[in-house]
Amino acid sequence: MRTYNNLVEATNDLMKRGYTENLSLQGDTVDDKEKKIQMTADDFEIDEFYRFEGASNPSDMSIIYAVHSEKYNLKGVLINAFGTYANDSSSAIEAKLHHYHVSDHLHPEDRPF
Repeated sequence: MRTYNNLVEATNDLMKRGYTENLSLQGDTVDDKEKKIQMTADDFEIDEFYRFEGASNPSDMSIIYAVHSEKYNLKGVLINAFGTYANDSSSAIEAKLHHYHVSDHLHPEDRPF
């Protein structure tokens, strides 16, 4: 994985690498509003993610996800709050996002398949 100093730097680099769609978390779906696509947890894969803390408040955090969908033939960026402003949803989407965040920090032998 790469290292970025801030959310803007990560977003710009991911866009240069083809993650051009602007995705948003909407309840139980990740949406591309421009293309009117609503993806369930099974419709996309997380390729990379990066976590950033706010400069003035460490509890103000965001995570940027680089995701792709073979089903919809798209690559995009999803930015989600983490920490104080996190979405407390219990949806399959949130579970998938949290799983990738947690499993990336486990030792290889402890990671789920």
